[in-house]
Amino acid sequence: MPNDLTPPKPTPQKRISCVLTVSRAWRVTPNMIRVTLTGPEIADIPASIAGGHCKILLPAAGQSPADLTRAMAEGPKPTTRTYTIRHARPEACEIDIDFVAHGDNGPASAWAARVQPGDILGFAGPGQPKLTDMTADYYLIAADMSALPVALAGLEALPKDAKGIAIFEVQSAEDRQHINAPAGIAQHWLIHAHPEEQSAQQTDLIQRLTLPDGRIKTLVAGETGVIRALRLHLRGERALPRADVYASGYWRIGLAEDQHQKVKNTEAAEDEAKLAG
Repeated sequence: MPNDLTPPKPTPQKRISCVLTVSRAWRVTPNMIRVTLTGPEIADIPASIAGGHCKILLPAAGQSPADLTRAMAEGPKPTTRTYTIRHARPEACEIDIDFVAHGDNGPASAWAARVQPGDILGFAGPGQPKLTDMTADYYLIAADMSALPVALAGLEALPKDAKGIAIFEVQSAEDRQHINAPAGIAQHWLIHAHPEEQSAQQTDLIQRLTLPDGRIKTLVAGETGVIRALRLHLRGERALPRADVYASGYWRIGLAEDQHQKVKNTEAAEDEAKLAG
């Protein structure tokens, strides 16, 4: 039977802007780097914020914490990118942020590949987690490596009796991660060794799925070309309500983040018009 409970609205999260210090960094898998950041301001961020987005502001070479703090407030604005909080440990004043390791193809990846304990990073946020409604009958979660942090955090926050399917696309079998997910969530790991090339694996699999009756909630994120096709499929052919479909492009093949955001917003408006028509 569909779950008719009205989900509670998320409590607004206090946002902070500060400079954090790297305490450690390591490779979780061959193509994923985890950086642990610390600072007293993290005490105000609840553990439940895992899966929320944040802005990271990259320091210039040799920039001191005071200079980075000043630049964040007054400019010139540091290079800024959007990432996901993978874990938050307010009792230890720590957060983890995962970075896909793709060498110097992007300022954040280049920073993460070279980072050392004691290095600094600007932080602004956090935003709310993307999966806060735990009243659905079934969950569809899909992500490529760029969106693994938000997808895994969402899975780990689900009720233990949750049912659904999670579909992940990673670069190698060694990039699969252990997830503390509910037993009722079926997991599928797909391998796509060349993320710079378009992949249809997730789209094909999701379009073939037989979804159950009841209320379905989605958390789908990754390369924008893939996500756009999935959004149209889920909202159009599957007729899922807009409020139950989180489908967000996190990057676009061949585009930097600033360029991607402009294209993403334009295409999202086009898709909404198409679905409404």
